[in-house]
Amino acid sequence: MFTQVVEKPLVVSDGRRVLLDSTIGGDEPYMLASNLPGVAVIVDRNRVKAGRYAVKRLGCDTLILDDGFQYQRLKHSVEVVLVDATNPFGNGHMLPRGILREPVRHLKRADIIFLTKCRGDVSAVREEIRRHNPVAEIVECNHVPKSLKDVWSRAEFPLSWLAGKTVCTLSGIASPKGFENSLRALGSKVVWCERYADHHRYEPSEILYALNRTADMGSDALVTTEKDAVRFPRLETSPVKCLYLRIAIEILSGRESFESLIDRICFR
Repeated sequence: MFTQVVEKPLVVSDGRRVLLDSTIGGDEPYMLASNLPGVAVIVDRNRVKAGRYAVKRLGCDTLILDDGFQYQRLKHSVEVVLVDATNPFGNGHMLPRGILREPVRHLKRADIIFLTKCRGDVSAVREEIRRHNPVAEIVECNHVPKSLKDVWSRAEFPLSWLAGKTVCTLSGIASPKGFENSLRALGSKVVWCERYADHHRYEPSEILYALNRTADMGSDALVTTEKDAVRFPRLETSPVKCLYLRIAIEILSGRESFESLIDRICFR
């Protein structure tokens, strides 16, 4: 008889220490593990297997799935959906024809919906959501800059440091314009932007090129995102400051619903 060997999930963090870097564990899992001490972070295509491992081996009593709304093999206690207010449903079609992972009508399953990037009037988006789900709680929120840090030393700079500075940007994210505009809103002059595909794995030569270009232009710093920074290879020296912008979520309305959700999950 042959015994099937089942590989254990990738444990990026066991809740006590970070065990894998971004190359092996992935950029977003590594970023979560670095920012959430005490929280285990596990990666596996089979969420059921990963969930069982988290409960049995790491003592977890709550599982939060990234992109888990469509993963119905695990029973969900709470269905949470994020909707981008600036582009909520794309062209209405699912991947690869559109941006949706599920049909819009499946919003009816959601218990709570976070409406992100709320800038200005979002009543039309709320009305569309209510057509599919008249009862779910809706929380309006926005992305706001939180801090500015050196990519390698992690030295922190106040956001006010950007005011009046000339900067270049380097990013490999899905929507770079929002990141670049946030630097402008903080008072900096963005003179050059280098963009790569989402999740791009940087080579040292690409980082050096961007740093040298920044220095040659007389700019004060090369600025990237936190998600990109975890994919930067280590460099011993840099001709110019290399910083990353940390982003936080600011709740604009529906805080009571959010706190009620936390109570329901953590203190049931």
